[in-house]
Amino acid sequence: MAQWDALVDAALGELASRSLLRATRPISLALPPAPPETFPGPGPWDRAAVEIRLDRATLHQWLAEGGEASGQEEELGEKLILFSGNDYMGLSSHPAVREAAAKAAQEYGMGPRGSALICGYTTYHKLVEESLAELKKKEDCLLCPTGFSANMAVMTALGSISSLLAVGRKPAKDERIAIFSDALNHASIIDGIRLIERQQEAVVFVYKHCDMSHLDFLLSSCSIEKKVVVTDSLFSMDGDFAPLPELVELRRKYGFLLVIDDAHGTLVCGDNGGGVPELLECESGIDISVGTLSKAAGCQGGFVACSTRWKSLIQSRGRSFIFSTALPVPVVASVQAALHVSRKERWRRSLVWRHVQYFASLTKLNITSPIISIVVGSEEAALRAGRHMLRSGFHVTPIRPPTVPPNSCRLRITLSASHSPDDIKRLVDALNPWLSDKHAKQSFVEGHAEQSYVVASKL
Repeated sequence: MAQWDALVDAALGELASRSLLRATRPISLALPPAPPETFPGPGPWDRAAVEIRLDRATLHQWLAEGGEASGQEEELGEKLILFSGNDYMGLSSHPAVREAAAKAAQEYGMGPRGSALICGYTTYHKLVEESLAELKKKEDCLLCPTGFSANMAVMTALGSISSLLAVGRKPAKDERIAIFSDALNHASIIDGIRLIERQQEAVVFVYKHCDMSHLDFLLSSCSIEKKVVVTDSLFSMDGDFAPLPELVELRRKYGFLLVIDDAHGTLVCGDNGGGVPELLECESGIDISVGTLSKAAGCQGGFVACSTRWKSLIQSRGRSFIFSTALPVPVVASVQAALHVSRKERWRRSLVWRHVQYFASLTKLNITSPIISIVVGSEEAALRAGRHMLRSGFHVTPIRPPTVPPNSCRLRITLSASHSPDDIKRLVDALNPWLSDKHAKQSFVEGHAEQSYVVASKL
């Protein structure tokens, strides 16, 4: 990608000429002397990741939502099995993660409080960046406060290339960045794109969900030289994968920059947890990989795995990174522990995928990931289904607009290594009223992608 390297180098040169290049200076803190303990199989702590309680007032409020208040909540137990979270590996409750956070808090409190460029960056942050760069097979990595801020920082840094190279004026249309975005991309990507579009730094094209023919047509019809394609790798609401190998082929054809949000794939997919690119054997074809540490890592934060030149640009122009306080040291210490556990306890990843296979065998649904959408239609139907699941002992949150388009409301189910086969069997039994017409619902999901494109293309 020599063209993009040259563009970034030119932008960095312009920043340097204005004394606007920024770099982190780590505050030195003593790191843990030994790696944390790991285990050969599930322990009692795993249940803490999926067994939750709601107080009576919350139960009553949830059951009354949608105007169906009754006295039935008095018969309910407060203990529920969580099937709504994103803690796919069950690491949030792992002893190593707990101990790392506690020890760091005892030693350093929350650590230096300030943005990463001021005083919030420490040797703990640096260690996690190095671990994530290795995991993602990238030259470097930038740790961010959240996955949302990571995507926003990448988008604003991308847009800044147009402005920096225009030098003192708004870039002409053919000097802007052409961004091609999947119709079902995450809100953080969409908001970042909207921002740079309004700043007249980018021109935006939305392609139909995972439709490579449509993307190929849009790319071939665009005369703008600087092209970027951005996509989720594993889509958070439908649970389907982006066709990354096909995107890599198109990248070779058109020379665009390929940016992915691997939020739901990191640590879950691939033999080493490297994410969807590792699973689909196309890691070298991804230019920038954004991720989160609040899902399979079970902690908090976001990151951008990329080249050193891209990191330099993002930390100098990514406003959501620059103007946010850095992650607290105990959180970063827990992330490093979670990454270590993920490397050593590979059985967790295998268990997640066995659960996926088991759910598919029980329901006969064509699912391909730990994210499962049961589309029920209207908001009223989704709320009714959610109340049914609650009364059955499961925390399954109904997903409604604006998260999904109207009349595509759903129950979104996620599977974790902390679930047991019995949890899944009982869940499927409770879902049975919405599984009997599964073939019709599968067609509805396919139609939903088209509807989503129509909505997204108007943004």
